[in-house]
Amino acid sequence: MIKKKVCMLGAFAVGKTSLVQRFVHSLFSEKYLTTVGVKIDKKQVVARDTPVDLILWDIYGEDEFQAVRPSYLRGASGCLLVVDGTRQHTLDTAQTLAKRTRDAVGDIPMVFVFNKSDLQASWEIEAVQLEELQRQGAPIIRTSAKDGSGVEQAFVTLVEMMLAE
Repeated sequence: MIKKKVCMLGAFAVGKTSLVQRFVHSLFSEKYLTTVGVKIDKKQVVARDTPVDLILWDIYGEDEFQAVRPSYLRGASGCLLVVDGTRQHTLDTAQTLAKRTRDAVGDIPMVFVFNKSDLQASWEIEAVQLEELQRQGAPIIRTSAKDGSGVEQAFVTLVEMMLAE
């Protein structure tokens, strides 16, 4: 059995925990729960006809008061960089975390997850910014932890990238 550690990274309150809960348990809660440190979940997926045990590290949100510890990133096979489409600065945080992750653990597969697609009318992130990220080779997936759209696709895309390595 293949086991892969996946880190969920992003700014405070972008929906990392909600995405994990939707993916692992098919649940969504309107209640906001702050992650303290790291919360670990597991889920088995099949990609490219290969069963893969994912160990999902839901790491606390980065903000001006605390940065993600490089020790949490050790052993990661891939990362989902979560952005809240309704808050522009969360894209900057995700890009900073991508660079810091590469510095800490090397060039591992990463997918930018633009969450809260159900609130598209309130988005601050422009289509040109998404296009620029794609031109740089970053896979981008729009998700909604609330309605479930794109969530499975985000995780499976990352798993396929990890298996291709």
